[in-house]
Amino acid sequence: MTKTVILGVIGSDAHVVGITILEQALEAAGFDVVNLGVQSSQEEFVEAASANDAEAVLVSSLYGHAKQDCEGFHQRIAESDIDVTTYIGGNLAVGQDDFDETRSFFRKMGFDRVFDSETDPEEAIEALKADLDMRSTESEQEGQTVSV
Repeated sequence: MTKTVILGVIGSDAHVVGITILEQALEAAGFDVVNLGVQSSQEEFVEAASANDAEAVLVSSLYGHAKQDCEGFHQRIAESDIDVTTYIGGNLAVGQDDFDETRSFFRKMGFDRVFDSETDPEEAIEALKADLDMRSTESEQEGQTVSV
């Protein structure tokens, strides 16, 4: 069964390269991706998750203002009565020196997983598969073999 994920860059951030790479990697991994693009509002994420019966929402932010952009985000999700796994990744805070502190802040904010800007897309995809309890069947695994 294909899992639907919502992907976008929140707030006034216009960095598109990372989510384009992530979109392609997620699709290659078998996800149905709804890419909101850049400068997406909290409302757009919540509406897309609801309209597409999404299992996960992946928020990207590279310009360092994610703390402000995500304030109240999980309250909006709760008010919309949707049940989604939430991820955030990127350069989340201006002057981000200690990522453990940043991770802790966003986990307290309600995000299930928090990634820095150096995270390999495959790491996030493996975490997402685990969080959504996606196990490929033996025949799917055979179809994923790479010939050289």
